[in-house]
Amino acid sequence: MTTRATTPKMLPYQRQGEIDYACLEFAPDVKELPPDQMEQSREIRELTGLFAVAFTDFDRRPDVFLDDQTFICYDHANLNVRVSPDIYLAFGVDARAIRPRKLYLPWEVGKPPDFALEVASESTAQVDIRRKPDIYARIGIPEYWRFDPGGRYYQERLWGGRLVNGAYQSIDLTTEPDGVLKGYSAVLGLSLCWDDGWPRLYDPATATYHENWRQERAARQTAEAAQQAAEARWDAERAERLAAEAEIARLRERLYRQSE
Repeated sequence: MTTRATTPKMLPYQRQGEIDYACLEFAPDVKELPPDQMEQSREIRELTGLFAVAFTDFDRRPDVFLDDQTFICYDHANLNVRVSPDIYLAFGVDARAIRPRKLYLPWEVGKPPDFALEVASESTAQVDIRRKPDIYARIGIPEYWRFDPGGRYYQERLWGGRLVNGAYQSIDLTTEPDGVLKGYSAVLGLSLCWDDGWPRLYDPATATYHENWRQERAARQTAEAAQQAAEARWDAERAERLAAEAEIARLRERLYRQSE
């Protein structure tokens, strides 16, 4: 179940022709990452996992799209005009129709993403601070967040902006007695947290942190495997029962003919 209080109705995906990927100035199937990706990778994986539990049920929800480091295009006439957030989310969209396109095309999806987040690294920090707010505002993304594990590159450990009249207004943050920095995302219905350099999600409604997404994923995989095994046993038992019934019918037919 999504954490958001309300879930918008799924928009129909409006596919508009074929994409000539060979003519693009990048290869959507190949991710070429900067050398300092190691500075971001753990935090990106953690947040993606937390969002997967909270919003997509590990890609089981067809109406929520979650991805990381893939492209959002924002010029219908030129698909080379694009941006790649570290993480982004879209609610009320046809997630299963988006992935085969290899690009997030707002004019086909029916809306821009609802949320974008960047994790700081040396090679991307200035772009995240100076250029991306204008790009994300142009696209129409309602919330833009930045997370800096060491507080070195953004000069702010955590920052969130809400789109108002075409520009991002800073979201108020609070610091808990234990030092955890929190900012409430109205889009997510959760608070993003900076906890000694580690990202966390906090639910104000239940006063609890979202924890242990890896264990939850493993438990769900185990439950699914058990369900599949049970269904396989049921299918095998049904096949055996049908075979036995067919054999009984065959024997009855044989006895009937012998008695004539």
